[in-house]
Amino acid sequence: MNSLLKFRRPLSSSLTSLSLQRLSTTLHYVFEEKKEGTSFIHPTAIVHPNAVIGQGVSVGPLCTIGPSAKLGNGCQMHPSSHIFGNTELGSHCVLMTGAVVGDELPGHTVIGCNNIIGHHAVVGIKCQDMKYKLGDECFLDVGDNNEIREFTSIHRSSKSRDRTVIGDNNLIMGSCHIAHDCKIGNNNIFANTTLLAGHVIVEVSQDVPKYMMVSGDRAELRGLNFEGLRRCGFQVTEIKSLRTAYRKIFMPSNTNSMGFDERLSEVEHNEDLGSVPAVCSMLQSIRDSFTENRRGVCKFRQWSSS
Repeated sequence: MNSLLKFRRPLSSSLTSLSLQRLSTTLHYVFEEKKEGTSFIHPTAIVHPNAVIGQGVSVGPLCTIGPSAKLGNGCQMHPSSHIFGNTELGSHCVLMTGAVVGDELPGHTVIGCNNIIGHHAVVGIKCQDMKYKLGDECFLDVGDNNEIREFTSIHRSSKSRDRTVIGDNNLIMGSCHIAHDCKIGNNNIFANTTLLAGHVIVEVSQDVPKYMMVSGDRAELRGLNFEGLRRCGFQVTEIKSLRTAYRKIFMPSNTNSMGFDERLSEVEHNEDLGSVPAVCSMLQSIRDSFTENRRGVCKFRQWSSS
Protein backbone atom coordinates (compact mmCIF):
# COMPACT_ATOMS: atom_id res chain seq x y z
CA MET A 1 0.00 0.00 0.00
CA ASN A 2 2.80 2.40 0.89
CA SER A 3 4.57 1.60 -2.36
CA LEU A 4 1.32 2.32 -4.26
CA LEU A 5 0.97 5.72 -2.56
CA LYS A 6 4.58 6.48 -3.37
CA PHE A 7 3.82 5.68 -6.99
CA ARG A 8 0.60 7.73 -7.18
CA ARG A 9 1.90 10.98 -5.62
CA PRO A 10 4.43 11.84 -8.29
CA LEU A 11 1.88 10.87 -10.97
CA SER A 12 -0.69 13.32 -9.54
CA SER A 13 1.98 15.98 -9.25
CA SER A 14 3.05 15.35 -12.83
CA LEU A 15 -0.53 15.64 -14.11
CA THR A 16 -1.06 18.91 -12.24
CA SER A 17 2.20 20.28 -13.58
CA LEU A 18 1.26 19.17 -17.09
CA SER A 19 -2.19 20.79 -16.84
CA LEU A 20 -0.75 24.10 -15.65
CA GLN A 21 1.88 23.97 -18.37
CA ARG A 22 -0.80 23.41 -21.03
CA LEU A 23 -2.93 26.27 -19.67
CA SER A 24 0.09 28.57 -19.59
CA THR A 25 0.99 27.59 -23.14
CA THR A 26 -2.59 28.12 -24.31
CA LEU A 27 -2.90 31.57 -22.74
CA HIS A 28 0.49 32.54 -24.17
CA TYR A 29 -0.74 31.42 -27.58
CA VAL A 30 -3.95 33.43 -27.13
CA PHE A 31 -2.11 36.70 -26.57
CA GLU A 32 0.40 35.97 -29.33
CA GLU A 33 -2.52 35.48 -31.73
CA LYS A 34 -4.08 38.73 -30.59
CA LYS A 35 -0.92 40.64 -31.43
CA GLU A 36 -1.15 39.30 -34.98
CA GLY A 37 -4.69 40.66 -35.34
CA THR A 38 -6.44 37.29 -35.60
CA SER A 39 -9.00 36.00 -33.13
CA PHE A 40 -8.44 32.97 -30.94
CA ILE A 41 -11.21 30.92 -29.32
CA HIS A 42 -10.19 28.19 -26.92
CA PRO A 43 -11.71 24.79 -27.80
CA THR A 44 -13.43 24.55 -24.39
CA ALA A 45 -15.20 27.90 -24.83
CA ILE A 46 -18.88 27.92 -25.85
CA VAL A 47 -19.51 30.56 -28.49
CA HIS A 48 -22.91 30.77 -30.19
CA PRO A 49 -22.62 30.88 -33.99
CA ASN A 50 -24.79 34.03 -34.10
CA ALA A 51 -22.45 35.99 -31.83
CA VAL A 52 -20.49 38.77 -33.54
CA ILE A 53 -16.77 38.56 -32.83
CA GLY A 54 -14.40 41.35 -33.89
CA GLN A 55 -10.80 41.04 -35.02
CA GLY A 56 -8.03 40.16 -32.61
CA VAL A 57 -10.41 38.85 -29.95
CA SER A 58 -9.07 36.34 -27.39
CA VAL A 59 -11.54 33.92 -25.77
CA GLY A 60 -10.00 31.78 -23.05
CA PRO A 61 -10.93 28.38 -21.63
CA LEU A 62 -14.47 27.70 -20.35
CA CYS A 63 -15.87 31.05 -21.50
CA THR A 64 -19.43 31.54 -22.73
CA ILE A 65 -20.68 33.97 -25.41
CA GLY A 66 -24.43 34.09 -26.10
CA PRO A 67 -26.21 34.45 -29.45
CA SER A 68 -26.94 38.19 -29.17
CA ALA A 69 -23.49 39.24 -27.98
CA LYS A 70 -21.22 41.58 -29.94
CA LEU A 71 -17.52 41.89 -29.12
CA GLY A 72 -15.44 44.72 -30.57
CA ASN A 73 -11.91 44.37 -31.88
CA GLY A 74 -9.18 43.36 -29.49
CA CYS A 75 -11.39 42.23 -26.60
CA GLN A 76 -9.99 39.68 -24.15
CA MET A 77 -12.00 37.12 -22.20
CA HIS A 78 -9.98 35.42 -19.48
CA PRO A 79 -10.89 31.87 -18.37
CA SER A 80 -14.46 31.29 -17.14
CA SER A 81 -15.77 34.74 -18.05
CA HIS A 82 -19.20 34.99 -19.65
CA ILE A 83 -21.31 37.27 -21.85
CA PHE A 84 -25.08 36.75 -21.96
CA GLY A 85 -28.12 38.43 -23.49
CA ASN A 86 -28.22 41.42 -25.81
CA THR A 87 -24.79 42.70 -24.81
CA GLU A 88 -22.33 44.80 -26.77
CA LEU A 89 -18.67 45.33 -25.85
CA GLY A 90 -16.66 48.07 -27.51
CA SER A 91 -13.11 47.54 -28.66
CA HIS A 92 -10.28 46.46 -26.34
CA CYS A 93 -12.42 45.52 -23.35
CA VAL A 94 -11.04 42.94 -20.89
CA LEU A 95 -13.10 40.48 -18.86
CA MET A 96 -11.09 38.96 -16.04
CA THR A 97 -11.62 35.44 -14.73
CA GLY A 98 -15.17 34.83 -13.49
CA ALA A 99 -16.62 38.10 -14.80
CA VAL A 100 -20.23 38.01 -16.02
CA VAL A 101 -21.63 40.68 -18.35
CA GLY A 102 -25.27 40.83 -19.48
CA ASP A 103 -28.37 38.81 -18.77
CA GLU A 104 -31.05 36.98 -20.74
CA LEU A 105 -33.56 39.81 -20.35
CA PRO A 106 -35.33 42.20 -22.73
CA GLY A 107 -33.36 45.40 -23.27
CA HIS A 108 -29.58 45.62 -23.51
CA THR A 109 -26.21 46.06 -21.84
CA VAL A 110 -23.82 48.32 -23.76
CA ILE A 111 -20.19 48.57 -22.64
CA GLY A 112 -17.95 51.16 -24.32
CA CYS A 113 -14.28 50.84 -25.29
CA ASN A 114 -11.21 50.09 -23.15
CA ASN A 115 -13.12 48.90 -20.10
CA ILE A 116 -11.80 46.34 -17.61
CA ILE A 117 -14.32 44.10 -15.84
CA GLY A 118 -12.62 42.61 -12.80
CA HIS A 119 -12.52 39.10 -11.39
CA HIS A 120 -16.02 37.78 -10.63
CA ALA A 121 -17.67 41.15 -11.21
CA VAL A 122 -21.29 40.98 -12.37
CA VAL A 123 -22.36 43.75 -14.76
CA GLY A 124 -25.68 44.27 -16.52
CA ILE A 125 -27.90 41.74 -14.76
CA LYS A 126 -31.48 41.98 -13.45
CA CYS A 127 -32.05 44.56 -10.74
CA GLN A 128 -33.13 43.73 -7.19
CA ASP A 129 -36.07 46.15 -7.21
CA MET A 130 -39.22 44.29 -6.18
CA LYS A 131 -41.23 46.55 -8.49
CA TYR A 132 -39.47 45.19 -11.56
CA LYS A 133 -41.81 43.12 -13.71
CA LEU A 134 -40.28 40.15 -15.45
CA GLY A 135 -40.41 40.73 -19.20
CA ASP A 136 -39.98 44.51 -19.03
CA GLU A 137 -37.07 45.96 -20.95
CA CYS A 138 -34.14 47.12 -18.81
CA PHE A 139 -30.93 48.86 -19.77
CA LEU A 140 -27.34 49.55 -18.75
CA ASP A 141 -25.03 51.92 -20.63
CA VAL A 142 -21.34 52.14 -19.67
CA GLY A 143 -18.92 54.60 -21.28
CA ASP A 144 -15.20 54.25 -22.05
CA ASN A 145 -12.02 53.70 -20.04
CA ASN A 146 -13.64 52.45 -16.85
CA GLU A 147 -12.02 50.00 -14.45
CA ILE A 148 -14.60 47.91 -12.60
CA ARG A 149 -12.80 45.83 -10.01
CA GLU A 150 -13.37 42.41 -8.49
CA PHE A 151 -16.75 41.31 -7.08
CA THR A 152 -18.48 44.55 -8.08
CA SER A 153 -22.16 44.34 -9.12
CA ILE A 154 -23.88 46.78 -11.49
CA HIS A 155 -27.56 46.29 -12.30
CA ARG A 156 -29.76 47.24 -15.19
CA SER A 157 -32.66 49.69 -14.88
CA SER A 158 -35.91 48.74 -13.20
CA LYS A 159 -38.18 50.20 -15.89
CA SER A 160 -38.07 50.44 -19.66
CA ARG A 161 -38.30 54.25 -19.60
CA ASP A 162 -35.13 54.56 -17.52
CA ARG A 163 -31.60 53.18 -17.62
CA THR A 164 -28.54 52.73 -15.44
CA VAL A 165 -25.73 54.93 -16.77
CA ILE A 166 -22.00 55.03 -16.02
CA GLY A 167 -19.83 57.59 -17.79
CA ASP A 168 -16.13 57.56 -18.71
CA ASN A 169 -12.84 57.18 -16.84
CA ASN A 170 -14.26 55.89 -13.56
CA LEU A 171 -12.48 53.64 -11.08
CA ILE A 172 -14.95 51.41 -9.24
CA MET A 173 -13.00 49.49 -6.61
CA GLY A 174 -13.62 46.01 -5.31
CA SER A 175 -17.01 44.83 -3.97
CA CYS A 176 -18.91 48.00 -4.89
CA HIS A 177 -22.60 47.90 -5.79
CA ILE A 178 -24.38 50.22 -8.22
CA ALA A 179 -28.09 49.52 -8.26
CA HIS A 180 -30.82 50.09 -10.83
CA ASP A 181 -31.34 53.47 -12.51
CA CYS A 182 -28.23 55.12 -11.03
CA LYS A 183 -26.51 57.87 -13.01
CA ILE A 184 -22.73 58.09 -12.64
CA GLY A 185 -20.76 60.80 -14.44
CA ASN A 186 -17.10 60.89 -15.47
CA ASN A 187 -13.78 60.68 -13.60
CA ASN A 188 -15.19 59.34 -10.32
CA ILE A 189 -13.43 57.06 -7.84
CA PHE A 190 -15.57 54.72 -5.72
CA ALA A 191 -13.64 53.22 -2.80
CA ASN A 192 -14.03 49.55 -1.82
CA THR A 193 -17.54 48.42 -0.78
CA THR A 194 -19.22 51.68 -1.83
CA LEU A 195 -22.94 50.92 -2.13
CA LEU A 196 -25.41 52.96 -4.18
CA ALA A 197 -29.11 52.20 -3.84
CA GLY A 198 -31.48 52.63 -6.79
CA HIS A 199 -32.01 55.98 -8.55
CA VAL A 200 -28.89 57.61 -7.10
CA ILE A 201 -27.37 60.43 -9.15
CA VAL A 202 -23.72 61.15 -8.40
CA GLU A 203 -23.14 64.85 -8.94
CA VAL A 204 -22.55 68.09 -7.05
CA SER A 205 -25.33 70.65 -6.98
CA GLN A 206 -22.86 73.52 -7.42
CA ASP A 207 -19.50 73.91 -9.12
CA VAL A 208 -16.28 72.48 -7.71
CA PRO A 209 -13.32 74.69 -8.71
CA LYS A 210 -10.23 73.15 -10.25
CA TYR A 211 -7.84 71.12 -8.08
CA MET A 212 -10.22 70.95 -5.10
CA MET A 213 -11.99 68.23 -3.14
CA VAL A 214 -15.50 68.14 -1.71
CA SER A 215 -17.35 65.84 0.66
CA GLY A 216 -20.65 65.57 2.46
CA ASP A 217 -24.31 65.88 1.58
CA ARG A 218 -24.58 68.67 0.24
CA ALA A 219 -20.98 68.83 -0.82
CA GLU A 220 -18.64 71.31 0.84
CA LEU A 221 -15.08 72.22 -0.12
CA ARG A 222 -12.52 70.24 1.86
CA GLY A 223 -9.29 71.66 0.46
CA LEU A 224 -6.95 71.04 -2.44
CA ASN A 225 -6.44 67.60 -3.92
CA PHE A 226 -2.73 67.44 -3.13
CA GLU A 227 -2.32 63.80 -4.07
CA GLY A 228 -4.03 64.36 -7.42
CA LEU A 229 -1.82 67.38 -8.10
CA ARG A 230 1.33 65.38 -7.37
CA ARG A 231 0.19 62.51 -9.59
CA CYS A 232 -0.44 64.96 -12.43
CA GLY A 233 3.10 66.25 -12.23
CA PHE A 234 2.60 69.64 -10.58
CA GLN A 235 5.79 71.07 -9.11
CA VAL A 236 6.22 71.69 -5.38
CA THR A 237 6.34 75.45 -5.96
CA GLU A 238 3.07 75.34 -7.92
CA ILE A 239 1.34 73.36 -5.18
CA LYS A 240 2.56 75.79 -2.52
CA SER A 241 1.21 78.73 -4.57
CA LEU A 242 -2.14 76.99 -4.99
CA ARG A 243 -2.29 76.33 -1.26
CA THR A 244 -1.53 79.96 -0.45
CA ALA A 245 -4.20 81.18 -2.87
CA TYR A 246 -6.75 78.71 -1.51
CA ARG A 247 -6.15 79.79 2.08
CA LYS A 248 -6.45 83.48 1.21
CA ILE A 249 -9.77 82.94 -0.59
CA PHE A 250 -11.47 80.22 1.45
CA MET A 251 -9.68 80.31 4.82
CA PRO A 252 -9.08 84.00 5.66
CA SER A 253 -7.57 84.80 9.03
CA ASN A 254 -10.19 87.52 9.53
CA THR A 255 -13.53 86.76 7.91
CA ASN A 256 -14.92 90.20 8.80
CA SER A 257 -12.28 92.18 6.92
CA MET A 258 -13.25 91.42 3.30
CA GLY A 259 -16.00 89.67 1.40
CA PHE A 260 -15.50 86.70 -0.91
CA ASP A 261 -15.27 88.79 -4.10
CA GLU A 262 -12.72 91.11 -2.52
CA ARG A 263 -10.55 88.21 -1.39
CA LEU A 264 -10.74 86.71 -4.87
CA SER A 265 -9.72 90.01 -6.47
CA GLU A 266 -6.87 90.43 -4.02
CA VAL A 267 -5.39 87.09 -5.05
CA GLU A 268 -5.90 87.86 -8.74
CA HIS A 269 -3.86 91.06 -8.36
CA ASN A 270 -1.18 89.50 -6.17
CA GLU A 271 2.10 89.74 -8.12
CA ASP A 272 3.51 86.48 -6.78
CA LEU A 273 0.36 84.38 -7.11
CA GLY A 274 -1.16 85.98 -10.20
CA SER A 275 1.84 85.02 -12.30
CA VAL A 276 1.53 81.28 -11.60
CA PRO A 277 -0.40 79.56 -14.44
CA ALA A 278 -1.93 76.92 -12.15
CA VAL A 279 -3.25 79.61 -9.79
CA CYS A 280 -4.65 81.60 -12.73
CA SER A 281 -6.44 78.49 -13.97
CA MET A 282 -7.96 77.86 -10.52
CA LEU A 283 -9.07 81.49 -10.21
CA GLN A 284 -10.67 81.40 -13.64
CA SER A 285 -12.64 78.29 -12.74
CA ILE A 286 -13.94 80.10 -9.64
CA ARG A 287 -14.92 83.15 -11.70
CA ASP A 288 -16.63 80.97 -14.31
CA SER A 289 -18.88 79.53 -11.63
CA PHE A 290 -20.59 82.91 -11.22
CA THR A 291 -21.23 83.64 -14.88
CA GLU A 292 -24.74 83.63 -16.33
CA ASN A 293 -26.76 80.41 -15.85
CA ARG A 294 -24.13 78.89 -13.52
CA ARG A 295 -24.79 77.82 -9.95
CA GLY A 296 -21.79 79.28 -8.15
CA VAL A 297 -19.13 77.57 -6.07
CA CYS A 298 -20.30 74.91 -3.66
CA LYS A 299 -20.37 75.73 0.04
CA PHE A 300 -17.21 76.13 2.09
CA ARG A 301 -16.63 76.56 5.77
CA GLN A 302 -15.27 79.85 7.01
CA TRP A 303 -12.23 78.31 8.68
CA SER A 304 -9.93 80.56 10.62
CA SER A 305 -6.19 80.06 10.25
CA SER A 306 -5.30 82.07 13.35
